[in-house]
Amino acid sequence: MTDQAQAWSKAAKSYEQDFVDPYRPRVRSPLLESLRSVPDAHHKVAADLGCGIGPLLPFLAEHFQHVFAVDFADGMLERARERCRGLGNVEFLQTPMTDLSPLVGRVDVAIAINSLVMPSVVEQEASLRQIHTALRSGGRFLGIMPAMDAVHYYTMLLLDRALAAGKPLDAARRNAAHFNDHALYDFAFGQFRYEGIEQHFWQPFEVRYRLRRTEFRRVRLARVFLDWEQFACGDTFEMQTPPWDWFFEAVPGHSRR
Repeated sequence: MTDQAQAWSKAAKSYEQDFVDPYRPRVRSPLLESLRSVPDAHHKVAADLGCGIGPLLPFLAEHFQHVFAVDFADGMLERARERCRGLGNVEFLQTPMTDLSPLVGRVDVAIAINSLVMPSVVEQEASLRQIHTALRSGGRFLGIMPAMDAVHYYTMLLLDRALAAGKPLDAARRNAAHFNDHALYDFAFGQFRYEGIEQHFWQPFEVRYRLRRTEFRRVRLARVFLDWEQFACGDTFEMQTPPWDWFFEAVPGHSRR
């Protein structure tokens, strides 16, 4: 395995505690509604790309004829298999998203939930192009990406909270940086590093740009509003809009090459 695959395998053991969860009950997300709207889904094939510990797989197995569960980390797939015991229409595949050759032309709906986070732009675009080749004509691509603009938003709220408590500006900035883990971010390039894992956080304009560069069309974005309970000092911000991830939906266009 690559270093990143090993790091994600290790993270699988405590994934729910260490990472923001877009599936919590209080999260407001268009994901499931969009999947339910797929026409004749029970005759179609879905692929959960970067399925992680598999929280979406039972839903997909219920609604689609066949489901590919794809991840490059064996630790993630081990937990996903445990979750899917008894589901006969889920097929597991260990491979990076930069190599989806076993899926070429076999997928009607591709889903990538917080898995297009590889730090290299080259790998991001290679993965998007592989997803394009996996999709059949008339296919649909949707998913969620962690939002860098939401990190800035949360920092703003933390700064105002510290100022309201009477801290001078420099101290308030240090306070906000501490509670929002600024030491783990490279804000210029949208990178986040934690326990050996490197993730990319996305700006909304960047989501549209990368999808269009890799021949996806009809790109739609919407916010996934997260649960304040997973954020430091979240109980003090209950009256504020919570931070978000970016939901996207797109269709493969015709290649110009």
